[in-house]
Amino acid sequence: MSHTPEPDEDDLDAIAPPQPVFHVEQALLGALLLDPHRLDDVSGITADSFSTAAHAALYAAISTLPRPDPAEHAKNTTWLDRVLATALEEARGLTASHLHALVQVCPWPRHAPAYARMVEAEHARRRLLTAGERLVHTVHDVSPPLPVQTVLAEADALAGVVDGIANRFPPRSGVLPRTPTPPPAAPEHTEAVEEEQLLLATATARPDDIDAVRWLIPDDLTLPLHAGLWQCLTTLARRGEPVDPVTVLWEAQQRGLLDDGADPGEVLRMLAEPAGSVGHWAERALQRSLLATAEHTGRRIEAYACDPANTPFQLVVGARRALADIAAVGTRWQHATGATPPQQRRAAPAIRAGPPTTTAAHPSRSTRATR
Repeated sequence: MSHTPEPDEDDLDAIAPPQPVFHVEQALLGALLLDPHRLDDVSGITADSFSTAAHAALYAAISTLPRPDPAEHAKNTTWLDRVLATALEEARGLTASHLHALVQVCPWPRHAPAYARMVEAEHARRRLLTAGERLVHTVHDVSPPLPVQTVLAEADALAGVVDGIANRFPPRSGVLPRTPTPPPAAPEHTEAVEEEQLLLATATARPDDIDAVRWLIPDDLTLPLHAGLWQCLTTLARRGEPVDPVTVLWEAQQRGLLDDGADPGEVLRMLAEPAGSVGHWAERALQRSLLATAEHTGRRIEAYACDPANTPFQLVVGARRALADIAAVGTRWQHATGATPPQQRRAAPAIRAGPPTTTAAHPSRSTRATR
């Protein structure tokens, strides 16, 4: 006989089961409801550390109401009634049976500090995920008048989040996230390619200006051919050899840059059409590189934080390595522009460390420069 689903049965099946931290939060709240004095052993969390509004409201009520007398608490529900009334002000729908259920699901009230540490670890992961998402969003936000400075400020704020997590979960050497690193986003080549061609042609026409943009490196350019040609130009200029489209083409051949089928005639024509200044086009290329690096960093951190198998220790190590890439490009940007990096206030250290846990190139955003 075929099964006829009840109304909304399919919708119920589609609801994802609660994450492990939901059950950890239940166990912690149950422990505190049963033995409120165990709140003295809990550190590193606040109401915001919980994953649901109901759990946050209950923890806020438990932590703010005066503790009951242990003997009286064992005999009546007066304090539990006060907790419920207080929590209802922030989370409608809570009932007395809900509180009693939390007490029932708590396996060992004396394990409250360990439960709190797990809640703190999960909250750290969510904070890092939010900060990574904010960095990626900032890269694609076209509204700031100074996009690079805005992105660097957001990256510094993300570093502050990482520092705050590290204060509570000091990283262990060699413990890297197991999560695969996402590949860099494919850049939109239309504007980048044209501007990089102008950079290469202008540098070929004015090789004496190349030394002034030593902060630009081949990896800043979007196409492998362009990166290789820039390396040819900087090498010839450093050697003091003649620089013109022909000598650059010959150097490119010696480096194997034409092996993938690049047309020598097209390369010559590209290098023979200078416009503007080397410094202007180099700065544009560096800006694109910085924004692309920031986006890739944000996506790396998102990937790490989305993997619940990563411990806070691993998240700190992985995030710091990712942020080092932005710092390297940001240093070169400062050399290029003389800009002072924006400073954000870093997260303050937590009150005290808890017990060891048992839980295991982007689209261009700036307007077209005037040639």
